[in-house]
Amino acid sequence: MRDWVHQAIRKIEADFQRSSDTHLIKVELPALRHLELYLKDESTHPTGSLKHRLARSLFLYSLCNGWIHEGTPIIEASSGSTAVSEAYFAKLLDLPFIAVIPKNTSLEKIEQITFYGGKCHLVASGDLYAEAGRLAKELSGHYMDQFTYAEQVTDWRGNNNIAESIFTQMRSEPYSIPRWIVVSAGTGGTSATIGRYIRYRYYTTELCVADPDHSVFYDYYHNHNKALTLDKASNIEGIGRPRVEPSFVPSVIDRMIKVPDAASFATIHFLENILNRKCGGSTGTNVYAAFQLLSELKAQEHQGSVVSMICDAGERYLDSYYNEDWLRAKGFDLAPYHHKLEHFYETGDLIDSPVYSSESS
Repeated sequence: MRDWVHQAIRKIEADFQRSSDTHLIKVELPALRHLELYLKDESTHPTGSLKHRLARSLFLYSLCNGWIHEGTPIIEASSGSTAVSEAYFAKLLDLPFIAVIPKNTSLEKIEQITFYGGKCHLVASGDLYAEAGRLAKELSGHYMDQFTYAEQVTDWRGNNNIAESIFTQMRSEPYSIPRWIVVSAGTGGTSATIGRYIRYRYYTTELCVADPDHSVFYDYYHNHNKALTLDKASNIEGIGRPRVEPSFVPSVIDRMIKVPDAASFATIHFLENILNRKCGGSTGTNVYAAFQLLSELKAQEHQGSVVSMICDAGERYLDSYYNEDWLRAKGFDLAPYHHKLEHFYETGDLIDSPVYSSESS
């Protein structure tokens, strides 16, 4: 049994060695003098998203804890990028993988999971967690439970995690220690890793988490009520949650910014014009918050850098975020935010409502 675990870990480590680090892209914003924006491009992982890092860490953590053995079925509650990435690693180890997903999950997402040999178990959206646990028990499998373990599985002190990678890649830049790093939260694992690493290495960098509509994280950060719930899920795949997840660690976060969904969608269309590429919705949430911080730094006549990330590619969302009919049917009017973003590009000033921005309490 131990021999199989050793071989499984070697396979994952070999897969990691075959992968290069992701690029850090400098975004040209001519109106901002002495202020720089960089985006860590996580869409270049083999499974196309930031969740590739999480899935690798979840598998290694589970293997080293003795939770996964030869033939162990892997179950996860996810219809998005985490399920795709976990299916990849399950295939690498020749393990069965089942994603417990909502019944309304798009065919495109199902095809991404099944491409790597995963199976999809469709249930009502409110039953995901319980059904994943029940299925794991019934099949004598392992429930990965990303929303509990995401903040535990990554070595936040370094070991080539995303935080260490960002600071290493920034070493030769004019403002090598960022004033802000901006991420969004689904599980909270990335913000926990970066926030802890910043403190561990005693950097002055502050961490901002951008939260979309229909998510409890922003309110929880301010009122500390773990019982918060919503009856509607986030429109931005991969981020925002209707309940407070165990892996979300607010104490390592310096500020949260609430970003309207229409602003997120307008931002990815704006980015397509200046980067010549499509990005996913969570990237729009991240970058809109980063623009707001840059605008504030400009107003304060500060210099420095802000780092955020491209979480996944926009080609996964051609039928939604990049589809005018879908946007119209959902009631999103992007025109006001297109205007704000154009004004920001020309002047460095982002006109925004205080309703969607608040300093940490």
